[in-house]
Amino acid sequence: MKSLNQRILFSASLVLFIFIVGTALTLDRAFYDSGQRALQDRMLGKLFLLMGEVEVDEKGSVSMPEELPALIEFEQLNSGVYAFITDHTNTLVWKSFSTLSIPIPSRAPLLEGEKKFEQITLNDEPHFIYSFAVAWETDGGDYSFIFHVIMESTSLEAQIDSYRTDLWGWLGVMGFLLLIMQTLTLHWGLRPMRQVSSELNAVESGVQESVQGVYPVELKRLTDNINSLIQHERKHQKRYRNALADLAHSLKTPLTILRGTIRTERLSENMQTVLDEQINRMDSIIQYQLRRAATAGSSPGTRLIALRPVVEKIVNTVNRAHYEKCPEIIIEIGSEFCLRMDEGDLMELLGNLIDNAFKWCRRTVTISAQCAHDDIVLKVEDDGPGIKQEEIGRLTERGVRADQAMPGHGIGLAIVRDIAQAYDGVLFIEPGKNIGASFIIRIKR
Repeated sequence: MKSLNQRILFSASLVLFIFIVGTALTLDRAFYDSGQRALQDRMLGKLFLLMGEVEVDEKGSVSMPEELPALIEFEQLNSGVYAFITDHTNTLVWKSFSTLSIPIPSRAPLLEGEKKFEQITLNDEPHFIYSFAVAWETDGGDYSFIFHVIMESTSLEAQIDSYRTDLWGWLGVMGFLLLIMQTLTLHWGLRPMRQVSSELNAVESGVQESVQGVYPVELKRLTDNINSLIQHERKHQKRYRNALADLAHSLKTPLTILRGTIRTERLSENMQTVLDEQINRMDSIIQYQLRRAATAGSSPGTRLIALRPVVEKIVNTVNRAHYEKCPEIIIEIGSEFCLRMDEGDLMELLGNLIDNAFKWCRRTVTISAQCAHDDIVLKVEDDGPGIKQEEIGRLTERGVRADQAMPGHGIGLAIVRDIAQAYDGVLFIEPGKNIGASFIIRIKR
């Protein structure tokens, strides 16, 4: 189970189930024992009533009144209550009328004053028997007798069954209510965890910049550390990019001085050409490496950027730079398309592709976006002269240009490739068939 809520709920439910089953078994056993003791007391009471009705003469003969009002069950067949008396030789000396429907069980002799309660089977049905050995004093001497009372267990079993039905029913209801209360309690108790998760998702998607909620003491240190890490990462990235910008500015001045020196010094035309080429190459390498290193790349907390406004802004800017062409611009990007990228990186990526399309187009530039599973596919197409198949692999190399006559350093597509890779994307270049070229970026949303 990956869900903390499910793990806790499962564990608590398991403990609750074990507790309820254990409680039910304990109460069931206690009620059964209590029922047996109550039955035993009833049977002992009937034994005492039976002893009160018995008469023993001097010869040890047992006689019983013809009617037993206090023990009417003994005078009815199939009453479920039976009695009989045996002497010290285990010989039957008296039995109740109700015993005609059952066989008289043989019992082991007992010592004087000994009592015995146990369960037996008569006619394939469970019964309880209570035996009590007494010494009867007469003028002719003392005689030993064992009084036996038998009762069916159906009444006790009916009580037990009724009790079990009520017990399991009420425990089931209580367990269900406890489970609901437990679920609600867990839902309330884990609400801060869900809120943290929701805020982290919002930070990751760029909706908010930090974890802002007020949390319990147990989570406050965690949320504070998360905010510290986010702020540290952003400050570190900002310092890094500022340092790179400072480096670019520092290197730009010496290169400018070198160019000026070449113009003022009396150097041969061949030497000036060689030095110009090397300085331009140094400038291109510096610009390329700085832009590549400054690419932010995908990271948690990068906010979502709407594509269409950025594309329109770049198109307006590039259109002014290429005012002599005034191509037809077709933008097929819905307002729902967004990318989780640094805005500067997105401007750099689209700016290079759109500027390249403006350079090579004849009449039309098409910029489109569409979804492909979890990715967004950006496509910039022009109707220019196109690209030869064998040149495609070289175009993303630093300093390579499709046409040396066109102005530029030949690093634009290399920058596009590196920015796309920084965001786990891929750059594809497809040659056109009399319609120029297509530059495709597939990048995760």
